[in-house]
Amino acid sequence: MSSNDTEKKSLQEINQSIAVPKKASFWKNLFLFSGPGSLVAVGYMDPGNWITSVVGGANFRYLLLSVILFSSLIAMQLQQMAGKLGIVHRKDLAQTTATHLPTWLRYLLWVVIELALMATDLAEVIGSGIALHLLFGWPLLFSILITIFDVFLLLGLMRLGFRKIEAIVSTLILTILAIFVYLVLLSRPDWAGIAQGYLPQKEVLGIGLSNGGQALTLALGIIGATVMPHNLYLHSSISQTRKVDYDDPKDIRRAVRFMTWDSNIELSLAFVVNSLLLILGAALFFGHASEIGAFSSMYDALQNNQIAGAIASPFLSTLFAVALLASGQNSTITGTLTGQIVMEGFLRFRLPQWVVRLLTRFLALLPVIIVAFLFGDKESVLDNLLVYSQVFLSIALPFSIFPLVYFTSKKEILGEFVNAKWNTFLAYGIAILLTILNLQLIFTTLF
Repeated sequence: MSSNDTEKKSLQEINQSIAVPKKASFWKNLFLFSGPGSLVAVGYMDPGNWITSVVGGANFRYLLLSVILFSSLIAMQLQQMAGKLGIVHRKDLAQTTATHLPTWLRYLLWVVIELALMATDLAEVIGSGIALHLLFGWPLLFSILITIFDVFLLLGLMRLGFRKIEAIVSTLILTILAIFVYLVLLSRPDWAGIAQGYLPQKEVLGIGLSNGGQALTLALGIIGATVMPHNLYLHSSISQTRKVDYDDPKDIRRAVRFMTWDSNIELSLAFVVNSLLLILGAALFFGHASEIGAFSSMYDALQNNQIAGAIASPFLSTLFAVALLASGQNSTITGTLTGQIVMEGFLRFRLPQWVVRLLTRFLALLPVIIVAFLFGDKESVLDNLLVYSQVFLSIALPFSIFPLVYFTSKKEILGEFVNAKWNTFLAYGIAILLTILNLQLIFTTLF
């Protein structure tokens, strides 16, 4: 179950770096093991979620809340598997893939996850750039281009220690949560409609709707923005930051137990934030969907009396932009770590963090620059690019789910911590369902 001690550890500089006393109370254990879940939760509320959730609410009111609920439950299941793989096997998902799968498949999966990282980074680039544009009035393309300098943000934070990074990320998450609770309460949503929206309906698949193709696209976009492929790699690595006595099975069980608590609590917060985004879109912008397809139009709508009603004010739109910037910067931290994990795990060589980050950021900026030159720096065009990047993440998701479920269902890899059979069958069923829906989306888009 354990890896060779001479083998390089995942994120070696922080691996097993946080001590947890064996004889601690439940609450102290929960506090000391809490943190990795917050970094994972960041990927479930990044700028990519914003555009799909708010536009989903503006177009279909509360209909797609059931998709957010479904996605969040899937996320809890998969992230628990990923964290467990890291703790028990002492290898992250990328390292495990490189070790246990054929070379050709290993490189295929590496290409897919690198493209998924580019799509994720694209959301961070556009979200952070637009937030800077809205807050400071800088030209949009310039605001997007200067996001390249946040490459060095994590490099500075790493010097503070990983526990400090967890605290900063958690603070930014609570800031985003507080802002959207405030905005939604002001918007006075239809609570009965919200409750009904969490119940699955056939219209989610576009059945019976005149614009059913858009409903399915947004539903898959929400899944792609909520269940992030790169998060499975991230969690399998940072779950190893706590010291575990591998000679004591009870200590391994304790680590897995509190990793699960941490992950589920933080993902519950992400579920609330994503629900609030869609509810805000439904309560304020339903009937004005054509006017809020971009971040800046959402920003403007929050101070437009004809759209947001009596609550409209520049203060609310500024809060929206601050939350957007916080979300983009949070995602930058986790994107940097994941880029390093994927590069080192799949290719088995290490590069300086700043090199990995500059490379992935440049690849994310490339399509933005091309689109800007072809269409100008129109935000609506960039937001369409962002929506389709989230749809691609949904398409890439099965390429991460299948290997994860396969490895965590193998007793020779996880021993007594192997998945229960029902859990394995359920996870495979979800992966197959997502694959079918994605094939349907591709067919609908092309033909």
